[in-house]
Amino acid sequence: MKKVLIVEDHADIRKLLRMTLEFDDFEIHEAADGAAGLAMARELAPDIVLMDVMMPGPCSGLDACRLIKADPALRHAKVIMLSALGQAQDRQRGQQAGADDYLVKPFRTAEVLASIYRLETAM
Repeated sequence: MKKVLIVEDHADIRKLLRMTLEFDDFEIHEAADGAAGLAMARELAPDIVLMDVMMPGPCSGLDACRLIKADPALRHAKVIMLSALGQAQDRQRGQQAGADDYLVKPFRTAEVLASIYRLETAM
């Protein structure tokens, strides 16, 4: 069973993602900001992290992604950035932070699942 960590400050989006993933064989965990998400990632060592880019607090999604990818214990984790920022430079910042994929809000849940399955096969 793959562990998925959802890091998103909007409860309704976390709920949508959780409900989407509950129909498959995933162990789902949630955090409401980048710092909590990073702490949970270090504790759980998830296989996949669904990470919002813009979140309150000192640790953005990009910061958390960089730190996850820099941690040898977490380097295996696939990070999918979720953001309302969809310009080319935004996607480039996600890629520079180490994101494995970048989806623009509003996204379709089928897009999220397709990205997860594609990255799963690369694991």
